[in-house]
Amino acid sequence: MDTHIPRPLIKNIGFFGDANVPTTDQAYIDSFEVAKLLGEAGYTIVDGGGPGVMDAATKGAEAGGGETLTVTFNPEYATGFEGRYLGNIPDKEIVTTNYIQRMFKLLEHADMFVIFKGGSGTLSEFGTAWVLAKLYYGHHKPFILFGDFWKDIIKAIQNGMNIDEKEMSVFKIVEKVSDVLPAIQKVELELMKVKHEHLKGDKERAFHL
Repeated sequence: MDTHIPRPLIKNIGFFGDANVPTTDQAYIDSFEVAKLLGEAGYTIVDGGGPGVMDAATKGAEAGGGETLTVTFNPEYATGFEGRYLGNIPDKEIVTTNYIQRMFKLLEHADMFVIFKGGSGTLSEFGTAWVLAKLYYGHHKPFILFGDFWKDIIKAIQNGMNIDEKEMSVFKIVEKVSDVLPAIQKVELELMKVKHEHLKGDKERAFHL
């Protein structure tokens, strides 16, 4: 049953996380289960088309009957990149030419993000999603940080960096798979109280709602 609220702002959910985790890792399992629930609720799942958390996102969404979109690139010289993963087969694929283009296409084609445990690549996606949410605050694309470990990370950032209240309000930390959908719906209801119609012609629309 589709539990999505009427006329949603949020339709596509982007997944970020570690490419190098096996199917037995908790991050993989959680990503699969979250994507399955969101697929069942009618959301489209967007990920980077790689292995690990990305593969779990696509397969979980498919298990839930949801649509999937991947944004990929196949570098020739980026030896630190996880590489193209043929096992991640989405409904639709967008092919990009470099890592930066790929990351921004992921940010463009999702309305909200769920960020799991990962490495430096996940940190770059997290940081970019966060600064875009600050820049377009009120019409921003929010995100969920999945896992209890994020509390220590956010606390360290608050203690060592200059983070204001608005920046702290654009995300939620969620610890349970069952809490992700209610968190998304709560955020969406909050954002629906703001009028977004006047921004539809904005050339920077790709990075805000």
